Amino acid sequence: MSEELNEQQQVRREKLSKLRQAGYPYPNNVSVNATADKVVNRVKYADPGTDLTKDIYVIAGRIMALRVMGKASFCHIQDRSGKIQLYIRKDDVGEVSYAAFKTFDLGDIIEVSGYGFLTQTGEPSLHAKRVRLLTKCLNPLPEKWHGLADKEIRYRQRYLDLLVNPEVREVFIKRGKIIHAIRNFFNERGYLEVETPILSSIASGAAARPFVTHHNALDMELHMRIAPELNLKRLVVGGIDRVYEIGHMFRNEGVSTTHNPEFTMIEFYEAYATYETMMDLTEELIVRLCDGVIGSRKIEFDGTMIDYSPGWPRITMAEAIHKFNGIGRECDLQTIEGVRAAAKKLGMEDAEEITDYGKLLFEVFDRYTQCKIVNPTFIIRHPLSISPLSRPADDDPRLVDRFELFVLGMEMANAFSELNDPDDQRERFLAQIELRKAGDLEAMAMDEDYVTALQYGLPPTAGEGIGIDRLVMLLTGQVSIRDVILFPLMRPEQ
Repeated sequence: MSEELNEQQQVRREKLSKLRQAGYPYPNNVSVNATADKVVNRVKYADPGTDLTKDIYVIAGRIMALRVMGKASFCHIQDRSGKIQLYIRKDDVGEVSYAAFKTFDLGDIIEVSGYGFLTQTGEPSLHAKRVRLLTKCLNPLPEKWHGLADKEIRYRQRYLDLLVNPEVREVFIKRGKIIHAIRNFFNERGYLEVETPILSSIASGAAARPFVTHHNALDMELHMRIAPELNLKRLVVGGIDRVYEIGHMFRNEGVSTTHNPEFTMIEFYEAYATYETMMDLTEELIVRLCDGVIGSRKIEFDGTMIDYSPGWPRITMAEAIHKFNGIGRECDLQTIEGVRAAAKKLGMEDAEEITDYGKLLFEVFDRYTQCKIVNPTFIIRHPLSISPLSRPADDDPRLVDRFELFVLGMEMANAFSELNDPDDQRERFLAQIELRKAGDLEAMAMDEDYVTALQYGLPPTAGEGIGIDRLVMLLTGQVSIRDVILFPLMRPEQ
């Protein structure tokens, strides 16, 4: 080994050496028939007078606590279902097995067979009849996990975090259940789950800077996808009227408590629907997740109670600026002059430099309004100039049929009625190209094939994207996105 062993590691290595000399094979012939919680519940809820010795259970798990005595010992093992206490007596398991057990360490993985019983202190336990070592733990388990420095270690060595912090393991179990419930929700509604490419010659479908890679065999530059949107809408053109994908996206942006460059998202599209349809669907989905996975519609997040009960407000971006910033009606937010006056009241120093109505309206909302939203709120009627794939509003060509869902200042979902006019879409792409030439690295690239697909006819369609990592964050009360991603991106250790 390249690293010097500490005293505990050395002792454990010496034990393993003796085991190898005795023919220890790292056994793999294990056949469990129960979990810790099954035995605990059987004992806890058994009718008085039940003969528990007739049911022999075989369980396996990791030793998390150990109290070795002369002729009888106690330990706790942990499996996927939780912990259970074991009572191990020399007269039951035999002298050889008991002597071997006395050499076991915290962290060792063992197999035990026996029957359930209730101790004198009332703890459901397993009375061992046989015990053997399965895997030797060569590194001692950590005892304390707190503080910023330890958080760093927890992210780098997530396996230890999961071992010693059951509340962390529970978060990821809930994450899995949330994704499973999302799939069920869309499958029940006739949506088809698909997979689209991660590598593409064009990075489009969202305003984001892509990661760039190189394909050696084809000698061409490729991008890791920033969104599956354009491919999914191609499928709607092809007649798959309801389609969704859950997968990883990659955006070359900053890392923070709410952003990770590699993240999981669901995007879904429905023909003959509008962005109002998507609002109804989104509210129904998230309320179902609260009820079915979390068990409550009121969830605490960093000291703030969020209420997900149905009936979420739907307000325009302009109305949100009035409401959350206390901007009076003397500032007419339907005009650029009125938006600029509101911006100056809020202390926006570069308000004069932004000459586009939509971009200025968005900047006021983004900088001063979004952060004030607590309970789930749909912000509708976004500016066209920041929405290159959205359908224009019928009553105001400066706006689009779009919403974003905000919770506690964070964007949870983004949706719109899709732009299906191929000529308009081409002009929007050309405008994005000009922005890219002017230095906007997040502007979209031209996708000629997507325009061609639109020329074959995209039915009236609405689509949406929901960031699953952020959704899990908010529903489980985790204040950092790294706490809901098993292996978040980290700088290499020096």
